Amino acid sequence: MTTQPPALLIAGHGTRDEAGAEAFRDFVKELGRRHPELPVAGGFIELSPPPLGEAVTELVERGVRRFAAVPLMLVSAGHAKGDIPAALAREKERHPGVSYTYGRPLGPHPALLRVLERRLDETLAGTPREDVTVLLVGRGSTDPDANAEVCKAARLLWEGRGYAGVETAFVSLAAPDVPSGLDRVARLGARRVVVLPYFLFTGILPDRVRRQTEEWAAAHPEVEVRSADVIGPEPELLDLVMERYAEAVAGDLRMNCDSCVYRIALPGFEDKVGQPQQPHFHPDDDGHDHGHGHGHHHHGGHPHSHAH
Repeated sequence: MTTQPPALLIAGHGTRDEAGAEAFRDFVKELGRRHPELPVAGGFIELSPPPLGEAVTELVERGVRRFAAVPLMLVSAGHAKGDIPAALAREKERHPGVSYTYGRPLGPHPALLRVLERRLDETLAGTPREDVTVLLVGRGSTDPDANAEVCKAARLLWEGRGYAGVETAFVSLAAPDVPSGLDRVARLGARRVVVLPYFLFTGILPDRVRRQTEEWAAAHPEVEVRSADVIGPEPELLDLVMERYAEAVAGDLRMNCDSCVYRIALPGFEDKVGQPQQPHFHPDDDGHDHGHGHGHHHHGGHPHSHAH
């Protein structure tokens, strides 16, 4: 009797941007098409349907007892470290007999760096790389480790590719913001800049990056500024999710604990050590304020765990 491989559950962040949510749902469908031997489902932590719990229920109704969850996120911030494990623990209580393993976030994988390089090439259209400074713009987080991962991606993108430089900025919750990041590269002498969004799909935040870039460029005609596209549902991204799935199934979990704010007392964040993880909302993810906690009546004290 052949044992069924664990199903694949994709956990997304969620967005109020319908095109972004649709891109995620299409991506999950495409994964399912590519891997007919595998039950595949996907859901969001917040802001857009379907919720993660609904995706788990869908798998259980298809007879799934074991699954591997992969966060469709570039960096491991509060969502990957806290919200998703808390949501999965809740689903385990709701569906006795179900077991799961939890994969790690996607970046900064060489396959993603190749896509970022392609996005830059499309935008440069033949401009020599040595004349170009790249500003890689991440989502931004209150988690220092997550922000550091964006800097790591920037450095890896710079290595060996011949750009004049790769600097970082963030669209919310962390400095420098996009205009400040552009000010910095201009002060460093950059005359040609490509702003490269470190985002998987379209959405409110990547749109904001592009808008802020255009506003800055209009005010600084002496600097040539171009905007690159988001990563998008590329074949590399589909393959990478399956690589993370395979790691999770094999128990090969290499989560970054060395600079994790919940384990190590980082300056200014000492109060977070050992703190239980709570689901939370980001005020910056949509254009208006919304009350915290809508539909989130599950503030259980699930301790932060690195999915051993």
